[in-house]
Amino acid sequence: MKRLTLLGATGSIGRSTLDLVRCHPSDWHLYAVAAARSVDEMVAICREFSPDLAVMTDIAAADQLRQRLADCGCPTQVEGGSEALLPIVTAHEVDTVMAAIVGAAGLLPTMAAVKAGKRVLLANKESLVTSGRLLIDAVASSGAELLPIDSEHNAIFQCLPLAVQQAGGRAHLAAHGIHKILLTGSGGPFRSRPLGELAKVTPDEACRHPNWQMGRKISVDSATMMNKGLEYIEARWLFNTRPHELSVVVHPQSVIHSMVQYCDGSVLAQLGLPDMRTPIAHAMGYPQRIDSGVAPLDFTRVGDLSFGEPDLQRYPCLALAQQACWSGQAACTALNAANEEAVAAFLEGRISYPRIAAVVADVLGLDYGNEPVCLDGVLAVDTMARQAACRLIDRDNHRS
Repeated sequence: MKRLTLLGATGSIGRSTLDLVRCHPSDWHLYAVAAARSVDEMVAICREFSPDLAVMTDIAAADQLRQRLADCGCPTQVEGGSEALLPIVTAHEVDTVMAAIVGAAGLLPTMAAVKAGKRVLLANKESLVTSGRLLIDAVASSGAELLPIDSEHNAIFQCLPLAVQQAGGRAHLAAHGIHKILLTGSGGPFRSRPLGELAKVTPDEACRHPNWQMGRKISVDSATMMNKGLEYIEARWLFNTRPHELSVVVHPQSVIHSMVQYCDGSVLAQLGLPDMRTPIAHAMGYPQRIDSGVAPLDFTRVGDLSFGEPDLQRYPCLALAQQACWSGQAACTALNAANEEAVAAFLEGRISYPRIAAVVADVLGLDYGNEPVCLDGVLAVDTMARQAACRLIDRDNHRS
């Protein structure tokens, strides 16, 4: 039986992962779970799965969870604070870590799991965005296994030769006959909205993704296509791509999750219904295939599939991410930090939808000094970029 630590247990990836554990109870033991402050959901998880440990990064939430589990006789031990995440990902009992904490908050525990040599199921794209070279180097030195969970990167992974899959982000793609990786994206809910109307977009509208059920932050990122930009940076590190080996294609139906072009003209694609249980099941079972609970794709009902180039005037966040990808680690870290602050401000009604890209662009234009060569350096850039973004957002509010 494999032992799993699940970071981000109450998010959409966490809930889908728990579905897989339910489907395969003889194969998986939930060793530890972690969340921020969703006490009710964590009580239900602990009562159902009886993990050894539960961590709430919010101290007050940890106290509430501890009391409620004691009241119902659940034996799960509760710890509080973000520092409590590190022991549950490095524990010798743990085989696999699902890294599904959203945002830069997932960076330290993900890196710790990698350095501990675990099999890491990576759903926290910010870890590679903010510290790609550091993470890939840590994989190589520790012998950890990094398996992508994002549907697009998991699709690419499935379409690659075994030798590239097992190279830990260090393969030379052309040497394996690979011409280009095609990263698909739906274009979000505003793909055909007139550009002049985007200033009126509300947070609820931005969160209504046409195909996927996701959290609010990632839904906004999908609308701006910043999510695809972050995935572009992530793909650069996961698959060791060069600029001419990586492109983004708009595919509104979200049936083809991504593709790999080979030098002989062949294109391999991974298709499936838009359900995150499919890539999670692939990573949890790898190299075998396991039941995900997802219905197979019925090609008689798929309908037309369409493709196009992304309109960078409509999606300036994608252009900014592609620029940052090849500019260096500081730029990628600043991009991610500024976007997190800007999206949070938009969801709170403090800035307009178009200002998300404007804030990110302004923050990217700042000087961050030398490239970070360690996690402390990455976190320093992250802090600088967040402070700059907050100043810009506050200035917007004063003007309004």
